[in-house]
Amino acid sequence: MNFNAYLNSLTPDFTPIVNHKTLADYIPVDLSICQSALKEVDTSSSKVFQDYLTQYLISHDKKVAYGGYLEERNLYARSTYFTSDKENSRNIHLGVDVWCPANTPVLLPLNGKIHSFKNNQNHGDYGPTIIVEHSLEAHRFYTLYGHLTLSSLNGIQTGDVLEKGSVVGYLGDASVNGDYAPHLHFQIIRDLEGNRGDYPGVCAVKDLAFYTENCPNPNLLLKLP
Repeated sequence: MNFNAYLNSLTPDFTPIVNHKTLADYIPVDLSICQSALKEVDTSSSKVFQDYLTQYLISHDKKVAYGGYLEERNLYARSTYFTSDKENSRNIHLGVDVWCPANTPVLLPLNGKIHSFKNNQNHGDYGPTIIVEHSLEAHRFYTLYGHLTLSSLNGIQTGDVLEKGSVVGYLGDASVNGDYAPHLHFQIIRDLEGNRGDYPGVCAVKDLAFYTENCPNPNLLLKLP
């Protein structure tokens, strides 16, 4: 069984990672460079972007928007952290984003233990971040939870054991989460390459093949439509 098939086998059906457990509350959202509606939105402003997402949810009578794996986005152009030069500009998203209100509890999709945590404070970065290690059967891999509250990092230690469905943290607001509308960045990572509390969440086109292999589609676990 290859690794993607293995991941897919770990969760038989929809597995929530925020405290909205009814699948009917979810709707996909397209935030790619091809989304014409975003051309009229000032995505450099977290407040304006939050208003856009709020209206999107209201108009569809939903509570949670999600998506973004391997999506090419303009959201990162506002920060020099992602745009050092054209060839190395990082704008392809390597996780799934789950957009819902600040302070929403974040849930663990599988049993695991805390590997590391850190407040990544660059503009447009994750802000408070927790990485969980999963050692299941013959496989070891990691899940990353970015854009949390500062308090999510309080009282936790490397090696803390967590059960599936337990609260791993809470969604932060723009004042702490890298200056974004509140959301969870959820990413699967096979090899952390020595990183602790951090791992690239976006990549450049030239690096896409490597990161696609090292960061499989999170929906293999989540089973969102």
